[in-house]
Amino acid sequence: MSSESSAQTGNTVRASASADSQTLDVQLPADKELVLKVIPMPADCNANGDIFGGWVMAQVDLAGSVLPSRYVDGRMATVAVNQFIFKQPVRVGDILSFFSSVTRIGNTSITVQVEVYAERFRAQGRYIKVTEASVTYVAIDDFGKPQKIIKN
Repeated sequence: MSSESSAQTGNTVRASASADSQTLDVQLPADKELVLKVIPMPADCNANGDIFGGWVMAQVDLAGSVLPSRYVDGRMATVAVNQFIFKQPVRVGDILSFFSSVTRIGNTSITVQVEVYAERFRAQGRYIKVTEASVTYVAIDDFGKPQKIIKN
């Protein structure tokens, strides 16, 4: 019998993690948009053989900027990382799916929630939430000054 098993119904995935024998029930977020998929490579590893947290943070920043760009006429910049939680390690070959939703639109800034799910290389179709973050972006003009957001 395999050390990992799963059953999938709709967007709900149940998997038994071989590392700690913990049963995981993961439902992919229906209220967020899939904005990025990426596979980390060996060059993205730290000394422990896991993917650098900074690499994951950079990908979250890219994924988080997708939805705000729909509201901003021009440039924007990351102004704050309000929360960042690493829930599980990311491994070489994982297929990472980044889901995002806008949680707040202000006069010049937009806050986005990003959730990251991994399909382990040898367990595709089984998902585990590896990271979640809240990031705020500010719309800026050509001189780097905040500018008003166009609300659609």
